[in-house]
Amino acid sequence: MTLTPSLPAGRPGTAWQGSSLPTQLMILTGRSVRAHLTHRRALVLALLQPVFMLLLLSEVFGSIVDRGHLPEGVGYLDYLLPALLVTTGIGPSVASGIGLVRDMDNGAVARLRTLPIQSSLLLLARSLADLLRTAAQLVILVAVAVLALGSRPAGGPFGVLAALLLTCVVVWALTWIFLALAAWLRSAEAMQAAAYLVTFPLMFASSAFVPVDRLPGWLQILAKLNPLSYAMDASRALALDTPLGTRLWAALGASLLVAALGSAAAVWAFRRPVT
Repeated sequence: MTLTPSLPAGRPGTAWQGSSLPTQLMILTGRSVRAHLTHRRALVLALLQPVFMLLLLSEVFGSIVDRGHLPEGVGYLDYLLPALLVTTGIGPSVASGIGLVRDMDNGAVARLRTLPIQSSLLLLARSLADLLRTAAQLVILVAVAVLALGSRPAGGPFGVLAALLLTCVVVWALTWIFLALAAWLRSAEAMQAAAYLVTFPLMFASSAFVPVDRLPGWLQILAKLNPLSYAMDASRALALDTPLGTRLWAALGASLLVAALGSAAAVWAFRRPVT
């Protein structure tokens, strides 16, 4: 006996083509969020990791940095916090790529592709779900810095909030780079190796931990080419209430360019047949 799929009432003679794109995106994003919540221990460790970084880096670099190289009246903790907001997003971005590789390996992506959904929405949903996790990490980081460590950024709550929102844009753009790497490499081991090669220059060849003019000459060149340096400078200006200039537009422009190139590469690699 052959089973014929039933058709929706009121639409005789037509096959169901699936839900609308917003509905698909909402359902797929919810699936990714629930996957994070299922692994509670890993989620707790991920939320606490930026706090450990803040405690470690503020003590190590704060004890040796020359305060004369910092903006006048700014302590090292306040100087570090805005940049650490940006660097915190690198870890979840890498994890997003590794999660995509695992979904491709365990057959989850293959099963979803059999459904009447837009395949590129799988990537977009994952990027949004990971952005929500990153936002929670950033809020916890700021809360610990302000309530436990006594950080008092000169920009006040609105400056810190603006820095948080900018960081979310930057991190979302950065996630597409690692999703593109994951869709191209399709190997968790290769993805982790590539992540190290990308992560360390992004973090340390930048204005994150010391002013750029205090770096060696060749590192200054890399720091000025690093898109995260624009984000860190803008985030720092917002949080510390220093002259913003064109830093915000430079950070947003660099982020949009990275997002456009990364998303195009990710979608192309994701649709590439498995060989």
